Amino acid sequence: MSARSRTGSATPRRGRIVWIAVLSLLVLMVAGGSAAWWLYRSSGRSPAELLDYVDRRLAGHTRLEAAAAPLLGLVRTALDAPKAADRLRPPFVVPPPPPRRGAQEVPAAPAPRQGAKVWRVGPSGPLYRVADAARLAGDGDIVEIQAGDYRGDVAVWAQKRLTIRGVNGAARLFADGQSAEDKAIWVIRRGDFDIANIDFIGAKVEDRNGAGIRFEGGNLRISHCLFWGNQMGLLTSGGKEAHDATLHIDSSEFAYSHVDGRWGHNLYVGTIAELTVTGSYFHHAARGHLLKSRARRSHVLYNRLTDESGGRASYELDFPNGGVVRVLGNVVQQQPETDHSTLIAYGEEGYAWPDNRLTVASNTLVNDLRHGGTFIMAAPGAAAVVSTNNLLVGPGIQRVGSHFTSWNDVRADWEDLERPSRQDYRLRVLDKRFAFRDAPGPTTREDVTPQAQYTHPRLAKPLAAPAQVVGGQQPVAR
Repeated sequence: MSARSRTGSATPRRGRIVWIAVLSLLVLMVAGGSAAWWLYRSSGRSPAELLDYVDRRLAGHTRLEAAAAPLLGLVRTALDAPKAADRLRPPFVVPPPPPRRGAQEVPAAPAPRQGAKVWRVGPSGPLYRVADAARLAGDGDIVEIQAGDYRGDVAVWAQKRLTIRGVNGAARLFADGQSAEDKAIWVIRRGDFDIANIDFIGAKVEDRNGAGIRFEGGNLRISHCLFWGNQMGLLTSGGKEAHDATLHIDSSEFAYSHVDGRWGHNLYVGTIAELTVTGSYFHHAARGHLLKSRARRSHVLYNRLTDESGGRASYELDFPNGGVVRVLGNVVQQQPETDHSTLIAYGEEGYAWPDNRLTVASNTLVNDLRHGGTFIMAAPGAAAVVSTNNLLVGPGIQRVGSHFTSWNDVRADWEDLERPSRQDYRLRVLDKRFAFRDAPGPTTREDVTPQAQYTHPRLAKPLAAPAQVVGGQQPVAR
């Protein structure tokens, strides 16, 4: 027999073995046997993810696909797990942005620094367009934008040092089909910038990476800003031009990032030196992630990251290349229409930094999937993964490597929470099973002990007393 004929006979035989195994797995799932149920729960995957995998394996095998279709349909119906195409068919609806914030809803502008020149933009002048201020302002100046709506007024900011702020309320920038350098409403290029009280709405560009802000290196501090309905909320560069860049975000909101046919991330941070996010609100992304960071160091402290009804985020928090990551005191929720069953992902694209450590402490992690789910997924190879004093709500497991430490992570039922249907995940009563306990071992106390908690909307409020319970929210005062 020729080599060709031997190969030809072996290939169908291997194919039969694979599909017999697939059909056997389906039969076990329908039968609900204890072994199949244990394997399924141990996978940390949702029924939709597992069934989508089976669909991909069956694709192109017409007879087997037709034979398996009725059985797969029964399983999908029983587990409320529609096909990926069916899940994506309903349009992602971007509602109008919330009312523009008035003078009482944003911090008052501090007095200008001595010697700093102030450029004022507004309907009454002296400058009428933000783009004019970007062209005229010098290093160290201050740009004040009068509260109001500015349409198609895009800009590149190339100063070495600058403060830009909305005054007497928020300044609202609508892209209206315009973009700076086909990138964003604003491009920030290798300076030291403070930006406050600005809304960035509706950025779209041809390459589908249209952002409210494109940050291309330097040091950027964002506070009390809104990013709404852009293709990407805020997008940073990476690589050589931004290797030493830092990004600090405080008391801001990121929502409804979307790109037709692909992902839209609310915040996408490239390979910069450091990201810090505090007191901010992330919600409603379309297939992308609420927060994605490739930074060397990422600090996510006292935020609300809840995809909520109508959201379709994949991961809520994604750190695909590892680095030193601290996730402390957040409220994180995954809703049922997600394409992924993981809330926090770490290192799944390979570790790119010399130091790779993940600390997840005092967070409330909520999985609204009816079946399956993973609270933390860390790829093998991290130096350490620490999970401590987290409140875990809903089904799910931790999928981590060998260097994993878990301390006082506690599961809660829906009835233990105040108003979970409205994303109020505070514990209803004090109970010793939910008591906060100091973590032992080499982890420093500052890394894992909360000093504040997220307070809606968009605020990290210092704790008046040491934490009493696990999770990102202290109990309701009665």
